[in-house]
Amino acid sequence: MEVRSTTVLVVRRDGKTVMGGDGQVTLGSSVIKGSAKKIRKLYEGNVLVGFAGSAADGLALMERLENKLREFRGNLVKSAVELAKEWRTDKYLRRLEALLLTADRERILLISGSGDVIEPDEPVLGIGSGGDYARSAALALYRNTDMDAEAIVKEALKIASEICIYTNSNFTIESL
Repeated sequence: MEVRSTTVLVVRRDGKTVMGGDGQVTLGSSVIKGSAKKIRKLYEGNVLVGFAGSAADGLALMERLENKLREFRGNLVKSAVELAKEWRTDKYLRRLEALLLTADRERILLISGSGDVIEPDEPVLGIGSGGDYARSAALALYRNTDMDAEAIVKEALKIASEICIYTNSNFTIESL
């Protein structure tokens, strides 16, 4: 059975960065958990990170990112690049199945096990089963309203939860 879970979205607007994630974990055709926490604050509360994929793998990668942030004194880009290089080349890490979405006050980055470190053109990015739904809604709100980052994240996640069967409306929201 395939485990499906996660919608994580981040938006930066007017100096505020907000990340939100739903709480649903689905196994096959059943919801087995509705209150999972998929986002965290790292590095003394200065970096937001969320994961999509295996929970154990996502948490292990978050821990490694935290170590990189300490090593590079909070430099998110350098930390993300070094983690992506390790993830792609290390025999153990290569087997981890997750994506990381990270953000600080200046940057939003997607980190993958294939060595990708991607910064979106616009300060809106989503990952996971409902990530494209949430990102689409957030981009429409970002481009066509004056809503603040937190309001955009909440409304976009709500819309994603109404469309994606792997996304619920039990949200965790963190901001910088």
